Amino acid sequence: MKKEFRQKIRLGVNIDHVATIRNARGGIHPNPVDSAIIAQKSGADGITIHLREDRRHICDNDLKRLKKEISLPINLEMAPTIEMLKIALKTKPNAVCIVPEKRQEITTEGGLNVIKHQKILKNIINKIHHKKILVSIFVDADKKQIECAKKVGANIIEIHTGKFCHKKGNARKLEFIKIQECAKYAEKIGLECHAGHGLDYETASEISKIKQIKELNIGHFIIGESILEGLPSVIKKMQKIIANPIFK
Repeated sequence: MKKEFRQKIRLGVNIDHVATIRNARGGIHPNPVDSAIIAQKSGADGITIHLREDRRHICDNDLKRLKKEISLPINLEMAPTIEMLKIALKTKPNAVCIVPEKRQEITTEGGLNVIKHQKILKNIINKIHHKKILVSIFVDADKKQIECAKKVGANIIEIHTGKFCHKKGNARKLEFIKIQECAKYAEKIGLECHAGHGLDYETASEISKIKQIKELNIGHFIIGESILEGLPSVIKKMQKIIANPIFK
C-alpha cells in the first residue's frame, strides 16, 4: 500500500513559563529570550508568548528582545483589548492569536466566545491585517464558533485541546472525534487549523493524527520536562513524536 504523503506539523514552543520562574524571584534568570534562542537552535518552528494584562510571566521587554534576537516566527497570544492591539500593531509579530483572558485564572480555561464578541473582534482583526499580521483565534471544538471566526476575518483557528487532554478512555475518544470534525470543517471553509493546550508526548501524538492540523503550540509540558531532560532534548523528542504519530 502506498504511504499517504503527510505535511510536516509545525511545533510552536511557548516560553511563558520560563518567565514565570524568572518572575518568582524578581530577577533576570532564567531569561525567556535565551530559551527561545535554544528552541530555535533545537528545531522549533516558532515561538509563542502570551502577553497578559497583569504581566505575570512574559513582559513587554521580552517581546521587544525576541523581535530583535530570533528569526523564528513569533506568535503573540493576546486578549482582545485596546492596550494589546496597540502593542501588536507596534511590534508586528508574525501572527497574533486572540485568546480569552481572566485575571483570576491560572491558565487559559477555554476558547474565546467569538459569536459574543464578533463586533469588537472584527474591528481589531481589520486593524491587525492592515499591518500584514496573520490572525488566529483560540476556540473550543465548536463549528459555530469556527464559522464565526471565519466571518470576523481570522486566517487561522487554534483548537483548545485542554478538555481532550484531561479526559480518559471513551470520553477522550469522543473529544478527539469532535476536534477532528472541527479541524476538517475549518479546512473546508478556508481556515488554517492549529491546536494546543495541555499537550504532552502522548496527547500530542494523538492530536498529530489529524491531518488538517498544521501546527501545535506547546508550552507548559515542554518547559516543565526540560528541567529533567534539557530543552533541546525535549523539543527534538516532541518534533519526532508529532512527525511520526502512533496509529492504533
